[in-house]
Amino acid sequence: MLTQAETQGLAGMALASRIQHALYRLTPEELAGLIERLRAGAVSEHVVYLNEGAFEPIRILPSPITVLPDQLAYIHHVTLTVQQALKRLPSLYLNDFTVREILRLPEAEESWLRECWGPSQEAHNPVFGRLDALIDFTSPMWRDTLRFVEPNLMGIGGLHMVPTCERLIADIVVPVLRQGDAELDLTVGHDMRELLTRELLDHMAAIGSGPRVCFIEPKYAGHGPDEQEQIAHYLRTRHGLAVMHADPSELELRDGAVCHRGQRVDLAYRDYGVVDLLELEEEGVDVEPMRVLLRENRVISSIAADLDQKACWEVLTDPRLCQQYFTSEERQLFQRHILWTRVLSDRRTVLPDGRLGNLLDFARTHHEALVLKPNRAYGGDGIVIGPAVTRDAWEKVLGSALADPDDRWVVQHLANIPVREFPVIGPDGGVHAEPFYTVMGFAASEHGVAILARASQKQVVNVAQHGGICGVLVSHSRPAVGVVTGVV
Repeated sequence: MLTQAETQGLAGMALASRIQHALYRLTPEELAGLIERLRAGAVSEHVVYLNEGAFEPIRILPSPITVLPDQLAYIHHVTLTVQQALKRLPSLYLNDFTVREILRLPEAEESWLRECWGPSQEAHNPVFGRLDALIDFTSPMWRDTLRFVEPNLMGIGGLHMVPTCERLIADIVVPVLRQGDAELDLTVGHDMRELLTRELLDHMAAIGSGPRVCFIEPKYAGHGPDEQEQIAHYLRTRHGLAVMHADPSELELRDGAVCHRGQRVDLAYRDYGVVDLLELEEEGVDVEPMRVLLRENRVISSIAADLDQKACWEVLTDPRLCQQYFTSEERQLFQRHILWTRVLSDRRTVLPDGRLGNLLDFARTHHEALVLKPNRAYGGDGIVIGPAVTRDAWEKVLGSALADPDDRWVVQHLANIPVREFPVIGPDGGVHAEPFYTVMGFAASEHGVAILARASQKQVVNVAQHGGICGVLVSHSRPAVGVVTGVV
């Protein structure tokens, strides 16, 4: 007999097939019109990427990815379990030499961690992050396809783009799909903005904070997703919150209080790590206001987010550390869903098969099963996928990674990246289906989980690498009669 999870996976496969059938009933001209309406929606709703000072609309792919309620509940549970473990890492870092060596911070950053981690953070540790993962909702073994790739614990992308994209898909695409399959019942899931709002309000209540919130980011960088001003506007108009939007250089201390343009900052949401603040300090910017906010536990995400490294997965996949610090249920989830990851060095460690062996030897002889990544980079920069390069090229990257002890790399077990077909407009103006790799990002809190789905024709999937966004919708659809099960 099939397990419940297998039944859910088969139902997901049938649902994906129904959506593809409904979508490809359209003529090429109708599909092209749908794609153009989504592009226009991205422009009008500011779903854009800032590149050298110019706004570029982010591609919204027209075929929604669907998730069943039970699948969503499982993802919520697992993501929240992993995130809670990550929130404990500052205490482990400060009290365990092995953890400290894995997550080693430069002296200046460690000084901030020691100063800004205290009893208040231990009791109320606000981290609103996103865990990037691979998953195939259409597989009968869909739970086993869930593999967490890396954490993103502060200033996460997608806060504005994800709910806006989902609403555009729901408003523009779903009515068209229902013309071909009237039984499709697809709804938007948890709104990432609302999850953040609840996190802000809950932390205000926990620490007795005032109501004035400041969004802090590199306002004048001229590149990257342009979202925080949109989120600030949403919180003002939807929830009546007093919201400021500032660059760290625009903060000041007045009688011990952190202020922006004369207004006290009660709570901050940041897209700025300590490493970035230290660079500002070297340029002559006074970063003491940010240090005060972090020390007083008035920042989301807290100082815990400065341990945001791919090496976090080594802590959660090392058998000895897991046995010492985590419960049996946590260990089982980590083993099932977190990719084996190790900081690259010439040492002995537990290998993916559970045996103790030399890490560097393993990395050299198993490159087709591995990925190399800069430990603290983001945006897909520097990632080398073993099977995509020659052995000589792999050896060269290994040598370069080992040569610089200050810029550490991780080696990670390779997982299959799910592939889906989406209709696109070609250079000739015609519409045709093309395969895209898809990667998910799960933003979870006690109140729910939101999903950022990205797609790219490159194996390194990232909006910064000119990928696109898929709308993930929750299905409550009734089974359809006469639809062939399978992916078109």
